[in-house]
Amino acid sequence: MADRRTPAGRNEWVTQGGQWEYRVLTIPRTTSTGDARRLLTDEAEYGRWELARTRLYAGGERRVWLRRKIIRVRSTLVSAPG
Repeated sequence: MADRRTPAGRNEWVTQGGQWEYRVLTIPRTTSTGDARRLLTDEAEYGRWELARTRLYAGGERRVWLRRKIIRVRSTLVSAPG
């Protein structure tokens, strides 16, 4: 199973609005529906991914786009004056 993370570069990330991280999974035709469902359930439950798009190709290959919100952490440390 191939795994690609998109968008690859910072410029593409900015054009996406900078709010979502995308991951593209390619599931081969030999993978059963149950196994594919289990894989996507694990990604959603433990990786906080949600299903953005799915595509079934003529050869039986599935391509799935997952997305998750980018959470920016702000520092709570305050530098002391002086």
